[in-house]
Amino acid sequence: MTFEGFPDDGLVFYEGLEADNSKTYWTQHKGAYDRNVKAPLVALLDELAPEFGTAKIFRPYRDVRFSNDKTPYKTHQGAVVHADGHGTGAWYVQISADGLHVSGGSWRLESDQVARYRRAVADDVQGLRLQAEVDRLAAAGWEIRGEKLTRVPAGYSADAERLDLLRHKSLHASRSWEPAEWLHEPRALDEVRSAWRELRTLNTWLADNVGATTKEPRARR
Repeated sequence: MTFEGFPDDGLVFYEGLEADNSKTYWTQHKGAYDRNVKAPLVALLDELAPEFGTAKIFRPYRDVRFSNDKTPYKTHQGAVVHADGHGTGAWYVQISADGLHVSGGSWRLESDQVARYRRAVADDVQGLRLQAEVDRLAAAGWEIRGEKLTRVPAGYSADAERLDLLRHKSLHASRSWEPAEWLHEPRALDEVRSAWRELRTLNTWLADNVGATTKEPRARR
């Protein structure tokens, strides 16, 4: 299937789901989700796969076991690509009633990865490279996000170089577009591809300096 854009009916589907997040609504409109959300997203990811890799499409159902919010369905559809063998650094895309959202980087790092990340940030060569890339992305309109400490990390001084980056426990960059006509056209593929290419240097830095965790996988509850 060739990607032709995200149909407006897909955004309308999510507007309805936001108003009525129930099994009844989902069951009645499942066909609209399949046609207007999932199918075009799969087509987009298939066209991006030769350059970025195979994507994982997230389930549309929320995990409500440990949440006070018991609404059963996500009001967006997302997918992620992890570069094979790189350990960390990924690309993400999401469609919702709010429009299109893309991001890249690392959303969760284990303690051994955080330690390697901070050593690299403190390094005068690798740290400067990351700072330059983060500054470039921010200047280009990307929002730099990630879990951060409010205090100075243990083992570092309050006057350490690149202290803001040292506080991070994860690091990713995001960009969003509100609904527009081009979202319903093949141009949306070009926008995602261009955005993901902008994130390649950040992901490469994370892969080279942080890598995969050596900790045992967490037991599922």
